[in-house]
Amino acid sequence: MLARSELKDTLARQEAAQSLVGKHVLCLVHPIDPRGNKVGGIETHVRMMVAHAPRDWRVLLVGVDGRGDCRLGEIQQLSMEGRTYDFLPVLRFSEDQTQAARSIFASLTFQFGLGLMRHFLTLRRAVNAGASATIELQRFEFAALGPLLRRPTVQVIHGEGTKDDKMDSLIKKFWYVHRLNEEVAVRLASRIICVNPNILARLEREKPNLAKRAVFMPVAVDTDVFTPADFDTKDGVFRVVFAGRFDEFKNPPLMFRTLRHVHDRLGGKFEFHYVGTSDPARYPEFELVRPFTMFHGFRTSREVADIMKRCHAGILTSWFEGMPCYLLELLSVGRPIVAVTLPQYKLVVEQGKSGYLVDRDDDTERLIAALSDRLIETWSQVRAGTMPAAEIRERALPYSVDEQLHQHFARHRQLMAGQAA
Repeated sequence: MLARSELKDTLARQEAAQSLVGKHVLCLVHPIDPRGNKVGGIETHVRMMVAHAPRDWRVLLVGVDGRGDCRLGEIQQLSMEGRTYDFLPVLRFSEDQTQAARSIFASLTFQFGLGLMRHFLTLRRAVNAGASATIELQRFEFAALGPLLRRPTVQVIHGEGTKDDKMDSLIKKFWYVHRLNEEVAVRLASRIICVNPNILARLEREKPNLAKRAVFMPVAVDTDVFTPADFDTKDGVFRVVFAGRFDEFKNPPLMFRTLRHVHDRLGGKFEFHYVGTSDPARYPEFELVRPFTMFHGFRTSREVADIMKRCHAGILTSWFEGMPCYLLELLSVGRPIVAVTLPQYKLVVEQGKSGYLVDRDDDTERLIAALSDRLIETWSQVRAGTMPAAEIRERALPYSVDEQLHQHFARHRQLMAGQAA
């Protein structure tokens, strides 16, 4: 006779398995603990897919246990923003491990791949329990899942950098492996999603036949959470916010030096607000801004929106990017951006209206001066009322959840229809 706890576990497993039967299964595969505090464009996209998937679908998120309280290889039901979904953890990986791995075997991606192999039979049963299923991947390394599970796959391409760009991950060290993985992934994918136009253009140039299956779709922004707010400038303190990780390709030293320059030019009436869990102190230049930096740590989306509303502008200094969700969220609450120019930013940043773009300059001092000029000009316009929050928000609306994910789920439905045929 089963003990009460064993019986409870057995019933929970049966209920989780039964929840997948007879419905379309949207299987999201990414090494994330949905309950955790890891933030970034990919994590935002995955969480939005869970929260906004059609109600007649079952969402199966295959991820990692970051807390150490799950039984690996067993499906459990969780909820996110009122939406119930199934979570299959295949690896334990603490979120405290924030530094980039120094070897392939120590990397989260490699260990997650091993976890997928160990618990493949459970994953296959869960996927096959549905009337139909589609798989969505954010990493090239897991591309073989589609053929192995015999289900159509949507491959999202987030990265844009080259082997000569600055980056923290092992991709730079093993660039040839990364490009080989990409080659395999795009050939196996049923649909390819490119998060910025540059990625799509490269596919069209290098792989025109495969590019026929590709479309441009940036990460969506939840405009019901990131709502506009009027500027508050009564105390005369200019507040600039950044949310995300301080990866090397985001060029934090340039950001910090620019912010210090603005602080000094404004006679100290300046604050830098950081939302995220990275340690900026690993960059010596952070000492320049530490005295006037406000640390907010991890925050929920609604809390991030509230922090952005208390600030007046944002900053981006990246060498390369997708379409940052931070940028769209910032614009959605009606706050302008000052950024080093990247082509995709031009889709949402209108000079002097929703912010300023500053072209890259090999002379760092000249670039810092130009960025600080534009930040101070932004502050002048905000105080004068010539950069209204409502008009800034208009630039983000085409990238709202309603607009982007409606089309994205329609692509999954097309693949479902192909299975039925």
